[in-house]
Amino acid sequence: MDKKTVRDVDVSGKKVIVRCDFNVPIDDGGNITDDTRISASLPTIRYLCEGGAKVILMSHLGRPKGKVDDKYSLSPVAKRLGELLGTDVLMADDVIGEDAAKKASELAEEQIMLLENVRFHKEETENDPGFAKKLADMADIYVNDAFGAAHRAHASTAGIAKHLPAVAGFLIEKELKALGQALENPARPFTAVLGGAKVSSKIGVISNLLDRVDNLLIGGGMAYTFFKAKGLNVGKSLLEVDHIQTAVKALEDAKQKGVNLVLPSDVVVATAFNNDAKHHTVDAEGIPEQYMGLDIGDKTIGAFRDIILGSATVVWNGPMGAFEMPNFAKGTREVAEAMARCGGATIVGGGDSAAAVKRMGYADSMTHVSTGGGASLELLEGKELPGIAALMNK
Repeated sequence: MDKKTVRDVDVSGKKVIVRCDFNVPIDDGGNITDDTRISASLPTIRYLCEGGAKVILMSHLGRPKGKVDDKYSLSPVAKRLGELLGTDVLMADDVIGEDAAKKASELAEEQIMLLENVRFHKEETENDPGFAKKLADMADIYVNDAFGAAHRAHASTAGIAKHLPAVAGFLIEKELKALGQALENPARPFTAVLGGAKVSSKIGVISNLLDRVDNLLIGGGMAYTFFKAKGLNVGKSLLEVDHIQTAVKALEDAKQKGVNLVLPSDVVVATAFNNDAKHHTVDAEGIPEQYMGLDIGDKTIGAFRDIILGSATVVWNGPMGAFEMPNFAKGTREVAEAMARCGGATIVGGGDSAAAVKRMGYADSMTHVSTGGGASLELLEGKELPGIAALMNK
């Protein structure tokens, strides 16, 4: 985790190529509907400009699958970035072609250029050494500030670091500090709240966290596989039959390790996966045959709230129910509110949880909201992220 950052290199007069995460939602009119990820890159870009660097930015957008597609052009990002920075951002017509090379060679100090979508080349996701070398040839120093792509071993995240001095930007530094501190040296009691649809996507996280946390609160669709592991009826609720034994083992491990693993005591059930479906709250032991669980109930909310408010560190990944539907969003909203009121360190691990706290207006009340769903999940699993591993150690 202890990587060199932009503070550890002299950037004055140097060409610095920065991998950002500008994978933002763009509507059919070419308008960016959420610029959070662009805003997250500003501190690093400003620091480089103030230090006299010539700044080359690169990112992916969507999944163009190695083909040039105007729908995935980064032009709207260059425009929005320029507005946020209050300066012109040059847009290259290509990634490693003539236009990019020419504009890179002519860059002045404090000038900024954005390359076109790196995924217009299939060599990007293949981590092709030749492609990585051509990216590196444009610059003197490489900065990775794309935490959302740090779990991918791509040319612009890992391959390029073999050719240039490679350091972290401020966003990656912030992400590693927040998640690293929680995992390596948390203030206690340490509570993890896990939700989302599937146990299968969280096996590694559960296993890693059971060695670290005091409390593990489980909600969302994954809870019903745990219910089944305890011999309960789950009706038409989401169930991963292949992972019932995984849940059995997690329950046994928690008991053996003295971890307080808390499952919902009551759930909101409905006749269909539909906001207008007939719904009511039942005890966990009493899910009717023709109903499916879509949220945690009020008793569970109260129990989760008390544990969260009594914690010194809370990490949350995954919603408590089908939060995209108003009738089943209460559990997720109440967990977010409890974390906002918690006096300890509160970390939201990207993905749906981050989207939920932003939508519900609690993001500013958290200690840290991660910009990378997949990357934060892999960190919580204890995995090494290729885009981080490639950077120079302090």
